[in-house]
Amino acid sequence: MIVVDSNIIAYCWVNGALTGLAQRVRVKDSEWHVPILWRSGMRSILTGYLRDGSLNRPQIARVMDAAESALAGCEHLVPSSRVFELAGKSRLSAYDCEFVVLASVLSAPLVTADKAVLRAFPEQSRTMEAFLGS
Repeated sequence: MIVVDSNIIAYCWVNGALTGLAQRVRVKDSEWHVPILWRSGMRSILTGYLRDGSLNRPQIARVMDAAESALAGCEHLVPSSRVFELAGKSRLSAYDCEFVVLASVLSAPLVTADKAVLRAFPEQSRTMEAFLGS
């Protein structure tokens, strides 16, 4: 079981330079858990692809449907008090802290490509490469 952030989800389901790496993470551990807000992050990422012309509406709908289906049953609410505590200590956004809190609650690593999260919480977070090497 691992916690993944929205970027890792996007890398896995949207073909790009990091897709192979993200898919290897999924093969190594397919039990991906996320805070419910991952959907908003993914929608923002996909909107960017729509706006720059990389993907069209039917494509982003298919990607979102696939990701939602894959993560069904693995979405969690996290305690607000813990999110605020970490946000205050780390200077990260509450959004980023939700993923860190979920990793803590589940006693699972957070796999992320977010350098600020990796710096602020090195004990709980790791890169895709580090996860695959462990």
